[in-house]
Amino acid sequence: MSAQTTEDAEPGAGDGGAEAAGARAAAAARKREQHGWYFYDFASSVYSTSVLTVFLGPYLTAVAKAAADADGYVHPLGIPVRAGSYFAYTVSASVIVAVLLMPLVGALADRSGRKKPLLAAAAYTGATATAAMFFLGGDRYLLGGLLLIVANASLSCSVVLYNAYLPQISTPDERDTVSSRGWAFGYTSGAFVLVLNLVLYQGHDSFGLSEGEAVRICLASAGLWWGAFTIVPLRRLRDRAVVREPGEGPPVSGWKQLVATLKDMRRYPLTLSFLLAYLIYNDGVQTVISQASLYGSEELELEQSTLIVAVLLVQILAVAGALGMGRLAVRYGAKRTILGSLLAWGVTLAAGYFLPARTPVWFFALAAMIGLVLGGSQALSRSLFSHMVPAGKEAEYFSAYEMSDRGLSWVGPLVFGLTYQVTGSYRDAIISLVVFFALGFVLLARVPVRRAVEAAGNPVPERI
Repeated sequence: MSAQTTEDAEPGAGDGGAEAAGARAAAAARKREQHGWYFYDFASSVYSTSVLTVFLGPYLTAVAKAAADADGYVHPLGIPVRAGSYFAYTVSASVIVAVLLMPLVGALADRSGRKKPLLAAAAYTGATATAAMFFLGGDRYLLGGLLLIVANASLSCSVVLYNAYLPQISTPDERDTVSSRGWAFGYTSGAFVLVLNLVLYQGHDSFGLSEGEAVRICLASAGLWWGAFTIVPLRRLRDRAVVREPGEGPPVSGWKQLVATLKDMRRYPLTLSFLLAYLIYNDGVQTVISQASLYGSEELELEQSTLIVAVLLVQILAVAGALGMGRLAVRYGAKRTILGSLLAWGVTLAAGYFLPARTPVWFFALAAMIGLVLGGSQALSRSLFSHMVPAGKEAEYFSAYEMSDRGLSWVGPLVFGLTYQVTGSYRDAIISLVVFFALGFVLLARVPVRRAVEAAGNPVPERI
């Protein structure tokens, strides 16, 4: 009787079991890729934290001053440059190189379907350049500038490819959580390695090292960390087959590809509207990050050790902020959560304006506020944009997104500098940045994100 029952069973029952098993297998494969994807943030964020934010600027400036002439100038390529400005100019040069490369790399990845080999090339070029910073002794400022340009440009290109995986490894409903976890992994590693670096730096005498040797070890360790943990995403991420459009040619130069990408984005004006809003409020975010230490040292008269601890506090709390705002996005939608974070940024700057000088505890409170909104606003912006990207153009569109993040964030520092030049007050300069968050809030609030997702041909999550 039971055999008869089995024979008489409906054909669809077996099919349903196979479909369920297939769905479980697909979910497991997706989770495996997501876990690997998180580790690229874990690998590369150490460079941003330890190298760019803490150690390289002061050290490379000292190296340049050691090589300067009697008037305090160095002469790269025969151009007279104040030694104190060398680091800033080198960072600017790295941005120009990245702007030329990112659209080309994005288009090449989309058209070849080989994101992973390109990610490996960019990551290990940057990691090698960072590890080579161990050799920045004496007056080797030219070597330092070259390595900084290579490392920065490589990081920018690798992040384009890394971000382009997000729509491929997560469903629409998972994307906010996945993006937030990636940022949390990055801030976790940044904080952990910065603690190790600070132990070495502060106790360099007990380790038998000079201060310069300790700094060079800290710089090189970031490159070794970056290279070592990049192995994880390279083992777990996979490339997808590409469907080429008729008549599609090879990638062109960086600027031409950028123009072509922006022309293509005109077909999706709502995506372009979001990118404009992001460009503006992210310019404010990046300016606060880059100028907070200057504000602390010059206006609040705080010591270097206080500023380093504040950077560490930002890293630690950014983990909680990214995860917490990811949960809020699941409940309230990414757009509303980002809008709330922009209000929080405005309140934070207003509080910063009134901070008393020579009072570290209040500066730590400000750092805590920045940390709690920093990771979440960046993570959710990335995931929200990913919903508005047409399939097959992920890397190309994320190259434009990454340029908004890294290549075009110069207006904020200009406003900050001009305000200080006119008023002579860093307090006025810091409060002037509120305009970026206010304008970004208005522009983002006007973007109909559901229509933008539908226009890009993507499924709309239940909450966005």
